[in-house]
Order: sequence, then structure tokens, then C-alpha cells
Amino acid sequence: MLNLNKQPRIFCDFDGTIAQVDVIDSLLENFAPPQWRDIEQEWKTGKIGSRECLTRQVALLDMSQFQLDQYLNEIEIDSDFPVFVKEMFSKGYKITIVSDGLDYAIQRILTRYHLNYLPVFSNHLQTIDERHWQLTFPHFKPECKAISGHCKCSTVKQHQSTHSILIGDGTSDFCAAEEVDMVFAKHKLISHCVQKNIAHYPVQNFSEIRNIFKHSDFIFHKPTLATTHLLMETY
Repeated sequence: MLNLNKQPRIFCDFDGTIAQVDVIDSLLENFAPPQWRDIEQEWKTGKIGSRECLTRQVALLDMSQFQLDQYLNEIEIDSDFPVFVKEMFSKGYKITIVSDGLDYAIQRILTRYHLNYLPVFSNHLQTIDERHWQLTFPHFKPECKAISGHCKCSTVKQHQSTHSILIGDGTSDFCAAEEVDMVFAKHKLISHCVQKNIAHYPVQNFSEIRNIFKHSDFIFHKPTLATTHLLMETY
């Protein structure tokens, strides 16, 4: 049985995990010229890291503060995430958001759901003038294997608890997945965990994660196919 007195820490990605969409890609779709896609392709093929990719893409954004705020006001999060936070806090878990996205966007969206008390580690969005923006990278590490703007594996190492859990979905979560005791994986992170033989639960949303957490005995044991099926059957 999991000893809750040890206060496990949950590290949670934001874009595509808590938020229903990738916030940066959504902003680029609406407020940047098409060449942001060329930069994206360079990143996808491994020619550049996410730090260079995000720097160049954010520089293309052409929007006012008002337009940014109005757009962020429409972005939804997983409907089960607020309940998940309450349940985890009641059990003594700590939750930290680790993102290679935009700190301002994350905080504004979380504020709408009264969740802005959660600690956030992310890249910092700054205004250059009335319509243009830039990113700074307070959590960048030159030695980062993924050349990410935010080296999540470094952040996880610095703030690990007795037991650590990662909830994520994409490339920026790959290295962090290797530093924790258990992973709840969506999308591309599932394939990475399979390839690297990383203990994980494949999930689609926080409703599924909440259900797995109801079976505390299973969380820090490597999932077997039978265990996964047992948990899924309770939905």
C-alpha cells in the first residue's frame, strides 16, 4: 500500500495534457504567418531543439495583449483536472506543473479555474511592443539532451520527492519520464515509454487517471497488461 505520509510529487505537463490543445500551436495558427510551420518541421526532423523553435515562432506572433487575453479566455482544460487536484491534495500529494510552453498563458488559464496556486515551471513570455513578443528560458540547461527551452528532467531532479509521478504527452516529457517512478502517458509519450521500457499507464484523460489513483496499490508497481485491463474495466 502506498504510504501517503511520504507525500509523492506529481509533475504534470500542461499543453495537450491539462489543456485540451497545444496553446502555442493554437496561437500560431491564429496570429502568425504560415512560416511558423516550416520552423515546426525543422524541430520535428531534429534539425533544431525546442528552444530555437519556440524563440523563432514566438517572434512571428502579431497580436495585442487584449487579443491574447481574449483568446486564452476560450481555451478549455480537461474537465476532470480540477477534481483531480482536489483529490490529490486531500491525500497529501504535491502537484507541480512542468511545461515547455508559455508561463503567462498557463497562469491565465489556471486562474479561470481557481488553480493559479499550483507551482508552474515554464518559459517566460515577454512583450517587446504593443503587438510583438519574445520568450526567455529561466529553466534552460545547456546540457539538456533534448535542447529544450525548459529542461524538464533537470526540474524533476531538483524537486523530486520520495516518490515521483509524471503526467505528460509529448517530446518535452521524454527525458523527465526516465527520472520518475511512474508515468501516466498520452499520445507520443506512450510510444517512448514502450521503446524505453519505462513503467507507465497509457491514458487519454484525467478521468482515467483518477480511476487508477483509486487503486493506490497499483501506482508504484510496473503495470502489467492484466493490471491495466483490471483498472480500465472499472470505467
